[in-house]
Amino acid sequence: MSLHKPFKIDGGGGKTGMITPLEIQNKEFRRGIRGYKEDEVDEFLDKIIIDYEKLYKENLELKDRLEGMNHQLEQYKEMEESLKKTLIIAQNTAEDVRTNAHKESELIIQEADAKAKEVVIKANKEVENIRGEFEDIKNRTQIFKTRLKALLQSQLDSVDKMYDDLEKENQGN
Repeated sequence: MSLHKPFKIDGGGGKTGMITPLEIQNKEFRRGIRGYKEDEVDEFLDKIIIDYEKLYKENLELKDRLEGMNHQLEQYKEMEESLKKTLIIAQNTAEDVRTNAHKESELIIQEADAKAKEVVIKANKEVENIRGEFEDIKNRTQIFKTRLKALLQSQLDSVDKMYDDLEKENQGN
């Protein structure tokens, strides 16, 4: 049997586009001279083969996924058991840790408060110093800008005077 291009059964295919068992059961072939038309039967069987292959492959993939998930489930069960044991140990030591932690936390909070106040005071002083430096730099920049403009203007004036002198000298010759 040769594979032909799949055909669509009139009104069939369901949501998946695959042929349904009911369509197979209800399919009627027209009779030819020697019985059913061979091409029509071949075409229909080709469609069944294609659909069956899809289902077969999908079934294999699902089995593989199921096997993988079962393996993963076993790992999770082992992890759960290990976590339960760890949790019991953690609960037993948690009370001791909690008591010591409370004492230490009180001390840490007191130290942190003192350090925080100290940091804020330092930061405020540093901000004031930076503002002062900024103002100083701004003032020095303005002075430099003014001096540079004056120097450049003086140089321009000198160049202009030299150019004028050269022109006068050239006109005299």
